Amino acid sequence: MKTLMRVGRFYLADWPEFVTLPWLIQGFVFALDLVVFAVPHVTSPASHGGMKYAGALATIYIVFSIVAGRSISKRLPLALALGVSRRSFYTGTALVAAALAAADGLVLTVLQPIEAATGGWGMHLHFFRVPFLLDGPWYLTWLTSFVGLALMFVYGMWCGLVYRRWNMFGVLTFAAIQMLALAAGLIIASRDNAWHGVGHFFTTLTIGGLTGALAVIAVAVLAGGYATIRRVTV
Repeated sequence: MKTLMRVGRFYLADWPEFVTLPWLIQGFVFALDLVVFAVPHVTSPASHGGMKYAGALATIYIVFSIVAGRSISKRLPLALALGVSRRSFYTGTALVAAALAAADGLVLTVLQPIEAATGGWGMHLHFFRVPFLLDGPWYLTWLTSFVGLALMFVYGMWCGLVYRRWNMFGVLTFAAIQMLALAAGLIIASRDNAWHGVGHFFTTLTIGGLTGALAVIAVAVLAGGYATIRRVTV
């Protein structure tokens, strides 16, 4: 436990990168959307019933992934040089990811009632309330936000470890494998005329079910990152 706490302090010593940077970027995107939607006659393609949906909340999830990949790749050599085992370093990093995802997911949840109380920031704008994904009870919104942020963080961790082990060639190969897997799935679905079943699955899937599926994917990604870090040389 002491080693894991050391790893946590090791990351949080550079806390602005994890705490401040994602919100600075998300805040800039939010301010930009406020300016855009304040212009008369500007409407969102996703507007419905007088409400406007920005669709830019994905920014913080993407930044989470980038920060995770950069940080684990940069800090791994130093951690190993200080005598921290790969398993302890990876577990400690995963715990940091969980803590950050829980805290930031809570902030996203708290911003929803503020958005509602201000009438969509005075212009009927839904920025933090996303239809279907983040549009339910506060606890489900927090859980979905937490799982989504954690998934993006551990995915970024895995990408960072792939880069540390195989450099840019490995990252490109990693991305190519994922695209090929997606293409194979599309081909199989088309060949077997399974699109009706796929459509039925997604139209009947609840947000709770989707959150559970994302959690399973996050665990699988975490396992993939652990298998990668065991063979990383620095």
